[in-house]
Parts: sequence; C-alpha cells; structure tokens
Amino acid sequence: MIVRYTGKAGWPFWRSKGFAGVLKGIVMKRPLIILTGPTAVGKTELSISLAKMVKGAVISADSMQVYRHMDIGSAKIKQEEMQGIPHYLVDILEPEEEFHVVRFQEYARAALEKIYEQGEIPIVAGGTGFYIQALLYGIDFTEQPEDRAYRKELEQIAERQGPGKLHEMLKRVDEKSAEIIHENNRKRVIRALEFYHLTGKKISEHNEQERMRSSPYQFAYFVLNDDRSRLYERIEKRVDRMMEEGLLEEVIRLKEMGCKQGMVSMQGLGYKEILEYLEGECTLEEAVCRIKRDTRHFAKRQLTWFRREREVVWISKQDFGYDNSRILAYMQKILKEKEII
Repeated sequence: MIVRYTGKAGWPFWRSKGFAGVLKGIVMKRPLIILTGPTAVGKTELSISLAKMVKGAVISADSMQVYRHMDIGSAKIKQEEMQGIPHYLVDILEPEEEFHVVRFQEYARAALEKIYEQGEIPIVAGGTGFYIQALLYGIDFTEQPEDRAYRKELEQIAERQGPGKLHEMLKRVDEKSAEIIHENNRKRVIRALEFYHLTGKKISEHNEQERMRSSPYQFAYFVLNDDRSRLYERIEKRVDRMMEEGLLEEVIRLKEMGCKQGMVSMQGLGYKEILEYLEGECTLEEAVCRIKRDTRHFAKRQLTWFRREREVVWISKQDFGYDNSRILAYMQKILKEKEII
C-alpha cells in the first residue's frame, strides 16, 4: 500500500528529516525519478532542468563517469554544467579500480539516503539500464552461484581467440543475452555463460523474472529518445568533438599512468579503440570510425533494453518539437499523476 502524507503547505511527509519509510505499520514508498535513454540523446541537459524543477539531486547511472581522469571519452558533465545541482557517483574511482553492478548498488543506495535526508528527490540519470534495473528493483547479486575455474577457462579462450569467440558461445545458448551484451563487454559475457553453465538456465530469462519484482520506490521511469537518423548524427558529431577536445591526449595520459587493455575502465567506448591505435593495432582514422560504429550499435542495444522494461514513459523529442520546456511540462504532469511531486 502506498500512502502519501503531506504536512504544512503540502510538504511531503517523506521529506521530513529522519523519515524511515514506515508509519503505524504502513510501508510508504519514497520517490525516485529515472531519466535514461540512448547515448548522446541529451539526458544531461534535461536532468539539470528536471532537478531544478523538482528540487532534486542527480545520481549518475553511467559506468564510465565514476572514473577520475576519464573526462572526454565519458562525456562527463563539467562542474559549471551542473549549475549547483548536487551530483553523486561522478569522479569517485581511479581507473585501475573495478566498477560493477554490486558496487553501483552500494554507492547509489548510500547516495539515496543522503538525498532523502536533505529533503530532495533523487534523479537517477544515465544510460546503463542494467544498473538502473538493479537499483530500482533491489536485485540481490550476492547469492548468485559462481565457478571460478570455468570463468578462468573462458578468460583464457578470450585471450587466445578474442572476445568474439565467447560471444559466439553465448549466442548459441542465450541469443537474447547476446543481443543485449556487446562482445567487448567480456565480463558480462563470461557471467552469462557461467550462469548457464552452473544452472542450465539462460541469464536473460533469470533477468526477466527479476524484472517482475515490485520496486520499493514510488518511481517514474522516463526514457528520452530521438529519431534514429538524428541520434546517429548526434553520435557522429559527439565523437568528432571528443577528438577535437583531446580524447587522444587523454588516452595517452591514461596509458602513461599504467592503464592498459583488459582493465574494466579501458573497455569504455572511445578508450578501447584509441588504446588499440596506440598499441599499433589500427590507424587513428580506423579507431575513430570504430568508435562511431560501436557507439551507434551501443545506442541500439540500449533501446532494446529499455523496451523490455516495465512502467516506462517514453519521451520522443520530435513529438515535443525538440523543446525541453515542453518536455519538462509533460514530465511534471506525469510526476504529479504518480504523486511524486
């Protein structure tokens, strides 16, 4: 049962300091706004305007913006672009550290508590759908089975025959997962194969069951989207801008710091391809073309993921004449209907 209590001037009860989420045995869900969508669609700018509108703070759901020294390739929001809006899970790890869904959950939950204590509404903004799903539905990954020997065997196959071989293996046993997980995301490919090896079940079916969980939050899940040709054009221009701003020099500095192929951080789009160029595996022109191609493919996989999620509010920018003020007015209407604001 969801109950919304208001105090003076309609101030939501959950905004009170020390609110624990329970009143006289009734569990009350705290509000959560999600703003996601494919890469380069314009989430960052909209998230700032949204935060201003609802008195919110932003939690980044991006697997790369957590890393320090990795600003250009991750399209990291700049301090001046934040416009005073608090941001969490940005610039908190060194590139040699590993970031994964369990760590994201841990940091994001801590951030949620801080935001609620301030009487603000948390806005989870970013394009990593897997992270968003894990936080939204409280999925527990700590009890999943593992076989380290089998995992090591798969890692050796990847080293000898390349990540494409593992992806082929995954496609044979779990085609849905292969559609969503890029072959360069070796960690997730191995995890999906390991899950099938241990349980005989597809991890895509397991994830589908997890999606059926009820969320502990009173949430609105917005997916910002655009016409495909326009989105791809934005991706092309973004990559060109990254190169102009010094992506090559950024990766050179990271390499000098000891960053290398195989690190989780260096699997990010842009970093992996430029590092391959620096290792003499391709020309710079080829690396840039690969970044553009792989980013387009990534955007397509993101949209595939979001289409499978429940209770999603799709926002097509062209339907609003590419006017953020109109988009915000529509979001405000939805948030009021859901009693989030």
